[in-house]
Amino acid sequence: MTARLLSDRSIGTRTEALHEHNERQRVPALIERMQNGTRMALVSDAGMPLMSDPGFRLVRAVIDAGLPLTVIPGPNAALTALVLSGLPPHPFMFIGFPPPRSAARKEAFAKLRAAERAGLTATLIWHEAPHRLADTLADMTEVFGEDRTCAVARELTKRFEEVKRGPVGTLAAFYAEKAPRGEITLLLGPPEEEEGSVDDLDTTLRTLLSTHSVKDAAALAATAIGLPRRTVYARALELAAELKKDAEAE
Repeated sequence: MTARLLSDRSIGTRTEALHEHNERQRVPALIERMQNGTRMALVSDAGMPLMSDPGFRLVRAVIDAGLPLTVIPGPNAALTALVLSGLPPHPFMFIGFPPPRSAARKEAFAKLRAAERAGLTATLIWHEAPHRLADTLADMTEVFGEDRTCAVARELTKRFEEVKRGPVGTLAAFYAEKAPRGEITLLLGPPEEEEGSVDDLDTTLRTLLSTHSVKDAAALAATAIGLPRRTVYARALELAAELKKDAEAE
């Protein structure tokens, strides 16, 4: 997209690729060139630089070197989707892409859910690849519950822009049947006010035990729900034994 834009404007400035695999190695030479008077612009083919795109190491190095730095605001899918979603606009948390594998993804979601139980109240925003959207929504349903308000924004500012809103379980079922195309921004509304209970504890522990040791799962759950760690650890041991028994029966 950048090359096409430059061509359309008859701009012949040379461009160089900066990505996650070469940024660390390229930064020192780029800083040296800037110190010698070269002016540079960091651009992205997919919206605002640094927002799920490389560039943070370069920006940090420019600041550390005391070189002048400014920003020209550009397109931002996360904020555009937030406005279109109908979900509470503040506070919000942009998280980037969820992990690509289900186990790691559910672990990341479980940590966010634990933070919510400890008091975090925000609209959560991710980018996601279209071929992973259905699985991500399914994992989200498992961790956050099927009734949480959700929005899926697709192809923002383009011809086929689309925003679907509804309970996360409903959207998970929809995209399980109809694979999406294009660039996806996924938003999850903040939780309703809730009180800790035995059911909450068991749900949290079962989710955490799928990716954590009994000790770590108990520590996270105790912090999230506000129960004594010794009590939570005892329940975690019981649930771990039940899960092991169920797995062996299968």
